[in-house]
Amino acid sequence: MIVRGRVIRYGDNVDTDVIIPARYLKHGSDASILRAHAMEDLDPMFREKVRERRIIAAGRNFGCGSSREQAVLALKHSGVELVIAESFARIFFRNAINLGLPLLELPSAWVIEDGDYVEAMLDEGVVLLPERGISLRGRGMPEFMLEIIKAGGLIPYLKRSV
Repeated sequence: MIVRGRVIRYGDNVDTDVIIPARYLKHGSDASILRAHAMEDLDPMFREKVRERRIIAAGRNFGCGSSREQAVLALKHSGVELVIAESFARIFFRNAINLGLPLLELPSAWVIEDGDYVEAMLDEGVVLLPERGISLRGRGMPEFMLEIIKAGGLIPYLKRSV
């Protein structure tokens, strides 16, 4: 599975409270609310950026904080197609897989700059930055996780398997 596109860059410790601020959780998982307010406290221009750039690159510990699934849904409903980070909070990682949002753990993600064009091969854990002539290698996603992602998340995967 290959994901291609331009990057929106963030730093370390992007927590779920800035991915989707708690004040909007009273609306549950309403896609329009989550999409409208995703990342607004960290990056007021996120809604504009994500129209053209569908990949997030970040530093260490992306998705730390509370274990809310709405953080993953906010990114997914906003149009984010992939998050590449040096490391992920474990609960965020599992929520992302369960909800069908691809992630790639890449220790050298710090090399990726805002606006870079990337080609990410999820099964191999390889990220190419062809405009800069850079190739990065991380940990590929196991086949069973890729199957869950391809199905759109754990529930659609299980329904398909029955």
